[in-house]
Amino acid sequence: MMVRDRHARDGVDLETVVSALDDPAARTIIKSLSEPMTASELSEQCDIPLSTTYRKLDLLTDASLLAERTEIRSDGHHTTRYELGFQSVVVALTDERDLEVTVEPRERGPDERLAELWSEVRRET
Repeated sequence: MMVRDRHARDGVDLETVVSALDDPAARTIIKSLSEPMTASELSEQCDIPLSTTYRKLDLLTDASLLAERTEIRSDGHHTTRYELGFQSVVVALTDERDLEVTVEPRERGPDERLAELWSEVRRET
């Protein structure tokens, strides 16, 4: 399993996060993600066309609101699943009177941390 986690990058763009949260289809996807799901599963559950679902998933991932996990299978058919990547979003006013956004990552359970560690080991070997 490979993980694309955008929390590692420096800062999150305020406009990107606000745009994602302002999008009704993106909010519907967030509400539907009680467990990791594929784009097709989300498209069906949210009643959003698949092409639109992919655009919204990219928007949410760019905003660090979703984590993308690619399950690498021996048959060559890889599956990408999306899950919530945040616990909270905080918009604050700086001393310079600028708005600043912080996306607090979701805490991962021991099973998730072990799966991520194992995927890193497998990728390096």
